[in-house]
Amino acid sequence: MYRLRLYCCLALLPLLAACGGDGHKERNVFRMNMSGKALESLDPAFAKDQYMMWTANMLFNTLVAIDSQLHLSPSLAKSWTVSEDGLTHTFILRNDVYFHDNPAFPGGKGRKMTAADVVYSFNRIIDPATASPGAWIFNDRVVEKEPFVAVDDTTLVIKLVRPFRPLPEILSMQYCSIVPHEVVEKWGKDFRTHPCGTGPFRFQLWDEGNMLILHKNPRYWEKDDSGHTLPYVDAVTISFTTAKASEFFRFLQGELDFVNELDGSFKDLVLTKKGELKKEYSDKLTLEKRTYLNTEYLGFLTDTANALLQNSPLRNVLVRQAMNYAVDRQKIVTYFRNGIGIAATAGFIPAGMPGYDSSHSYGYSYNPAKAAELLKLAGYPSGKGLSTITALTPDIYSDIVNFVANQLQAVGIPVQVEIMQSNILRQQMSKSEAVFFRGQWIADYPDAETYLVFFNGNLPAPPNYTRFNHPQFNDWYDAAMQAKSDSLRWKLYRNMDSLVMQQAPVIPLFYDQMTHFIGKRVSGFTATPMNVIDLKRVRLSE
Repeated sequence: MYRLRLYCCLALLPLLAACGGDGHKERNVFRMNMSGKALESLDPAFAKDQYMMWTANMLFNTLVAIDSQLHLSPSLAKSWTVSEDGLTHTFILRNDVYFHDNPAFPGGKGRKMTAADVVYSFNRIIDPATASPGAWIFNDRVVEKEPFVAVDDTTLVIKLVRPFRPLPEILSMQYCSIVPHEVVEKWGKDFRTHPCGTGPFRFQLWDEGNMLILHKNPRYWEKDDSGHTLPYVDAVTISFTTAKASEFFRFLQGELDFVNELDGSFKDLVLTKKGELKKEYSDKLTLEKRTYLNTEYLGFLTDTANALLQNSPLRNVLVRQAMNYAVDRQKIVTYFRNGIGIAATAGFIPAGMPGYDSSHSYGYSYNPAKAAELLKLAGYPSGKGLSTITALTPDIYSDIVNFVANQLQAVGIPVQVEIMQSNILRQQMSKSEAVFFRGQWIADYPDAETYLVFFNGNLPAPPNYTRFNHPQFNDWYDAAMQAKSDSLRWKLYRNMDSLVMQQAPVIPLFYDQMTHFIGKRVSGFTATPMNVIDLKRVRLSE
């Protein structure tokens, strides 16, 4: 800890010197931490996890952006249009955006961003030599020859193989950040530690495992409603205290301005069972609960041609429906989540996502009597004749899965829980070797297609871990991708979600919520429903 604090002070010296040693400037630094998994890269082409998405959002921009209400808004692109056949998307770019200053540019001065930079950035994502985990965004979607075309400096065209209406939404992902070829070519694979973008903050220093420092971009293009240039803070410092518990202690001591979620051991200490902040902490911090587009579920393998299902009762849709009715989702949220989350009683599409069934016209509520009735119809009265079903789960989720197993056993469905490592379970799910398994599905972008693709029978695992394959669903999916209005697309989405619930390849447990613990000196902190934090409008009080 001593070395960390000493290093932090030394690393901030250039910032203070650049600001003239002003005490206000020193205080105008947003301090955060990344616990647990290490930050692997600052290259947005590899922004596959939360921390990499956070830093990419600070350093880079995408063509379009989403806000905390899931509204799609212009960013580097001022506007965009789609051709009548849905195969050509045209984006008109801003003409006042500059890359951060960097020695790779003539005179070290950041140059203006153009459509050619977008073409380079997108081609880089799909280039096998890059090995970007975000290549799936464009693979099998864009034409093979010249999929991205810079008509002129401010006009970009993307050409698709087939219509894909959520394309603008998918371009908001951090993978699609715009980078300059000069800096990437100068550093090669080491661009991961020498990033350069157009974002609100610019790279200053990264001592891996100890401290990352980002400075305010003095030439940032975005302004607030009053015409003031963003961001407001002068710098962001990110430490890497590994233990989540230690992170929260540092936060309480005033060393950090923000903590994302709590260590499980602190939940009962800080939160009530209703997910509210206990009174003794209300003067120390602010709790902000936000929609998090993440559906936690238990999944069934539904491919009846698979030998593992030859004698399994899970082949029977009535058994799967009975299991859905046997689970009290609200108790899971209340007692295992301290009130964080929403019971998943309205389908697989989570609350907060356009296409979510707010009328609750389908989905499953807790109804043990209905579960017993369905078991009887399936030929297993009170569970008689049912063979034991094994539920696979990582240890971290074993408490919830054991609770579900007990509830299923209460209606006569024998379930045993088997704990295994997350990576091994994922491998089994991908190989169709997991018959009943615990999973979660986090939205990649703000369109319900990101949830429904999970059940597309024309696709492998991932994403289709259940191997669900229904002709009507597949037809509706294709129609939705060609729908010329959002209202029609969302109607088709609800039809698909309803069909999935009727066939019950999953037991949705809860729709997640984010918990952000924010220091009292902070205002203007926001995040998207994919939990990508935005610090552009953060202000720090004296």
